[in-house]
Amino acid sequence: MKKDKNIPLQFASLSDAHRAFGFPKPTHPLISLINDSSERLQIIRPSVPHVLGFYKISYRPKFSGKLKYGQDYYDFDEGGLLFAAPGQIVGGNNSDEEVAGCSVVSLLIHPDFLLNYPLAKKIKQYGFFSYSANEALHLSDKEKVTILSIFKIIEEELNSRIDDFSQDVIISQIELLLNYANRFYRRQFITRKAANNNLLQKLEEVLNEYFNNELSLTQGIPTVQYIAGNLNISPSYLSDMLRSLTGQNAQHLIHHKLIEKAKEKLSTTGLSVSEVAYELGFEHPQSFSKLFKTKTNLSPLEFRRSFN
Repeated sequence: MKKDKNIPLQFASLSDAHRAFGFPKPTHPLISLINDSSERLQIIRPSVPHVLGFYKISYRPKFSGKLKYGQDYYDFDEGGLLFAAPGQIVGGNNSDEEVAGCSVVSLLIHPDFLLNYPLAKKIKQYGFFSYSANEALHLSDKEKVTILSIFKIIEEELNSRIDDFSQDVIISQIELLLNYANRFYRRQFITRKAANNNLLQKLEEVLNEYFNNELSLTQGIPTVQYIAGNLNISPSYLSDMLRSLTGQNAQHLIHHKLIEKAKEKLSTTGLSVSEVAYELGFEHPQSFSKLFKTKTNLSPLEFRRSFN
């Protein structure tokens, strides 16, 4: 009986991944750096979904195809980084295949390697571990040199001198790598400014359409996931992109639109506060009143009275 191709492969340990890629067992059970240019890493293709039990940071020298964001989009062609976190399903869709290429370097980090270090908590705050493959970090030549030099230090540490200081050194290099990635992603948001402004305009259209079609009556308050899905980007990328453009995340913009619509209904209709709350997708009028008060310093009734 054939296996269901839609069932993801399970990579619970680093040894599982090494075995699947055809590499020897890792020298350390909780961290490994696979550095290979023979294209053996293509054994596990993105079209085969797999679930990770560890963090994965991969450098790919080329992405097969130019990513397209609007009409004025530009990115570097020198390749870049892809990030994945434990529990994520990686691969299995066309967007992954478009940026696939061959991973020359892959850093695999089991969460237990970070235990008792501040990075164990901090690493969860980096939004790019939740980005989609088509939101990969594109690197310039100078940025590529910086990233590969960090990979090299980690590789040398793992291959030549595992001792009492190794974990401290490697942890510091991982943190440095993530800080550089964070900086370079901010640069990427700037270089994509025209395209991201276009996405911001589309976001506004998605929200207006949502309320104009009264989807809130059946689907409730619009979610970040709903908006991101309509824009064909991941929720994490959406929020980080918005912070770079507006200083606010997606949830803040949803709340802004809710208050805008609420003011419109309170000032131009005779609907009760409860009816306004219901039409906007709130299950409980108290939640609506609390949000309105927080955002405007007025209760819905106080706001309505200001028009009379």
